[in-house]
Amino acid sequence: MRLVFAGTPEVAVTALRAILASRHTVEAVLTRPDAPAGRGRRVERSPVATLARDAGIELLTPRRPRERWFLDRLREIAPDCCPVAAYGGLLPQEALDIPRHGWVNLHFSLLPAWRGAAPVHHAILHGDDVTGATTFRLVAQLDAGPVFGVATETVRPADTSGELLGRLAAGGARLLVATLDGIEDGSVRAVPQPADGVSLAPKLTPADARVDWKLPAHLVDRLIRACTPDPGAWTEFDGARMKVWPVTPLPAGVPGPAGLSPGELRVERGAVYAGTGSHPVRLGDVQPPGKRRMPAADWARGLHGGPAAYPGLR
Repeated sequence: MRLVFAGTPEVAVTALRAILASRHTVEAVLTRPDAPAGRGRRVERSPVATLARDAGIELLTPRRPRERWFLDRLREIAPDCCPVAAYGGLLPQEALDIPRHGWVNLHFSLLPAWRGAAPVHHAILHGDDVTGATTFRLVAQLDAGPVFGVATETVRPADTSGELLGRLAAGGARLLVATLDGIEDGSVRAVPQPADGVSLAPKLTPADARVDWKLPAHLVDRLIRACTPDPGAWTEFDGARMKVWPVTPLPAGVPGPAGLSPGELRVERGAVYAGTGSHPVRLGDVQPPGKRRMPAADWARGLHGGPAAYPGLR
């Protein structure tokens, strides 16, 4: 089939590479316009735009996909189908109606669970044991279109959102290509989503990523892993924001510091422990303001008077 692919971030690159290696032809790529990125806020192309340029594929970068020039060009191309992976823009009905097989979206959850921008983050945050990827036909309602196929993925106990998304991107890319193959040869049909089991996954903000040490240890662990690497979990120490990476909850019966109040710190045998609303956790890496990422034990050694001299994490 003749395709127009829509996607923007690094996770969508995996899907585009898989489609480029398939029997289908990518006539053009729709992606978000160049935007400031990184600490220097330099204007950069999206990862998908970079791959499309390298492959010599036409780029379509409307600020809004309802712009007339974009809709006119899409009609000129007349794609059979438009696969989508993390494009990041709302497509108008006029655009949805152009390809004869519609727009096929790759979503990283088992729909109807976790509709929205951050399905992987919410799967970890809520302690799901299994998640997956779904291909479905785009409709005007949020992630509500009929489903073509699914692929399941186990959520591992130590998964961060970045690690889980990496595996889902690989499995999802294979699913997306298989869906396109099935649409072309007529072997797959879209099935309506069930009305029950709908849950929403809005984007997590930096405010959502602040660690509440009064929560039980397992919820502190989930929050930090869900926010790693983005938007980045953080806490406050000595009046300044400090970034934190995944922690290790102490299993019941394992020797460790007792009696720590939420956020209170203790150093024992080269490890730094923090109190929670239940039992302590061992800190992993931390990044104080203006410094590099480092193991928590190295950070603690640099504190004048040690962690006990400070009020703890807040």
